[in-house]
Amino acid sequence: MPDVCSPTLSLLARQFPSASSVMSQISLLQAKLTLPKGRIHIISDVHGDDRKLRHVINNASGGLSNLVNEVFGDELTAEEKEILLAFLYYPVEKMRTYQERLQDREWRKKKTKRLLRLQFRLVRKLAKRVTKEELLGLMNEDFKVLYIALLDEVSFRRDPGYVDSMIESLADYDQDIVALHEASRLVRNLVVSEVIVAGDLFDRGERGDRVVHYLKNQPNVSFTWGNHDVTWMGATLGSEVLIATVLRISLRYLRLWQLEEGYGILLSPLAKLAKTVYGEDPAASFYPKRSSDFMDEELVARMHKAIAILEFKLASPVIERHPEWKMEDRRHLHLIDWENGTITLDGKTHTLNDNYFPTINPEEPYALSEEEKVCIARLRESFISSQRLWEHMLFLVKQGSLSLRRDEALIFHGCVPTNEDGSFREVQIGDAKLSGGDLFRELEQVVRSCYREGAHTVSQDLDYFYWLWVHGDSPLFGKEKMTTFERYFLSDPETHKEVKDPYFHKIHDAEFCKRVGRAFGVGDDVLIVNGHVPVKVEKGEDPVKRGGNAVTIDGAFSESYGDHGYTLVMGPNGIRLAEHSHFESIEHFLECQDDMIPSLRELRVHEPSRTIADTHESEDIHAQLCSLNNLLQAYRSGEVRES
Repeated sequence: MPDVCSPTLSLLARQFPSASSVMSQISLLQAKLTLPKGRIHIISDVHGDDRKLRHVINNASGGLSNLVNEVFGDELTAEEKEILLAFLYYPVEKMRTYQERLQDREWRKKKTKRLLRLQFRLVRKLAKRVTKEELLGLMNEDFKVLYIALLDEVSFRRDPGYVDSMIESLADYDQDIVALHEASRLVRNLVVSEVIVAGDLFDRGERGDRVVHYLKNQPNVSFTWGNHDVTWMGATLGSEVLIATVLRISLRYLRLWQLEEGYGILLSPLAKLAKTVYGEDPAASFYPKRSSDFMDEELVARMHKAIAILEFKLASPVIERHPEWKMEDRRHLHLIDWENGTITLDGKTHTLNDNYFPTINPEEPYALSEEEKVCIARLRESFISSQRLWEHMLFLVKQGSLSLRRDEALIFHGCVPTNEDGSFREVQIGDAKLSGGDLFRELEQVVRSCYREGAHTVSQDLDYFYWLWVHGDSPLFGKEKMTTFERYFLSDPETHKEVKDPYFHKIHDAEFCKRVGRAFGVGDDVLIVNGHVPVKVEKGEDPVKRGGNAVTIDGAFSESYGDHGYTLVMGPNGIRLAEHSHFESIEHFLECQDDMIPSLRELRVHEPSRTIADTHESEDIHAQLCSLNNLLQAYRSGEVRES
């Protein structure tokens, strides 16, 4: 008998208790290999812009509009197509625009019947891409009977009264609109087989919590972690320096609703510290990037400064615990000349633009004051006690990784640490020196290990979340150093510079990209997909690198960060780059039908069109077929008894 493939025969026998059930599953998997490759949509650097993310997902990066035009052609007017698309994207919000007419039961039933039938014409078109089992799995259980009837109505040539009576019965209990809503979700979920976010869900934008919440409701989502994500992940585990980092950035961009309303994080301890200790501080360099009618900006500036000083203090013991990191130059407070208000860096003396430090003892500059100790202790308890924050971070850990492979696409957020000669830089992690794919795999295990231990871990591995955020060798950061202190306290722009890793200019070379691909088990046709570094289109930058083997899809997605963005669409016919524009609001879309249809650019063409047999999915299917064939042979030989 051939070697037994995983899972074991005993486990498989429970799932497929007879030879006939095994043969049925084998035939299903063989047939699945002939289906068209699913459409994968890759986006990056959402940075808390939940409204735009929702629209990009709901309109499938423009794919739903194309589908409606393909299926209905001239059968529907332009206005009718716009109404249908509005119901597909935002069924609840669109139905509210008919609030007065909803009381007319006959109008409502007629409208619902027509819309549901239009939706299921799209479903029939899309159903060709998936197995019947997958299609049924995407259907809402409460309406599955209705949906199957709608799906089969044409092929069975059934009298329309059969389906009509179902819809009318649902309308009697006000469930017809819910059925319409769920049908829209079904269409959307069939258009895109997987959504991948290549890092940085949080910060700068308004509601990172809503970004994660919406992604949790998608049927198939994966992540590669970004540097902003690991700050939240580390803060949730109780890393005090990363708690301070998360709060500092949220205050800098005045994005506090995600903390207070989204995760129930109490900011009152920090507000108290700002009022009692920094109450006379003008904190001129710490005013937020935006204004708000709901916040006292002077208080926000003082909170911002208080938490920044805490971050600088809390980073010191982490850096001291790891001399192998060689980050001593990122400790600044002991270098300050308190009498003259200056600091000497790299042999040059700079005047501080702010020398009010009420919590710093010049003799022990990194020691926390009593007020700071109370503040950070209460903030830490608030972070590690937030159930919703834990749920969101566990979701990111479960669905995430440092790198992903999808067919020829190699996806990771930042960079592979690289030397100037193009070789991969060896990075010390614990006792080992690692580079390339080995470095990514080890760091990923560190992250998962910490989350297995939870918030009460005493392992110094938690420090690596800070390392991933700030270190020059971190594949998520990719710069020589992070100049946070200099940007706040020094006016000389030379001190603000953050030199990028050589990787970022090496990826213009196709041969270098192929070496990167091989280090991660991808062939020479690799397409490296990164986020992290915004593409400055207005300065003539191109997201596609000169060698053609790499693309950067950080298009400054968030409104506070540029309001553009990209989706890399990997479909059966090729790979396209969709470039997004400004998204005003759901209300504006419903009123003006401004659909934000992206401009498309062909990166690669697949001729002939790819099936699942041509994709990364086939590896898993062939492994399953191997196991099932072994089980079938065992049934036939009598080695395993049929139930």
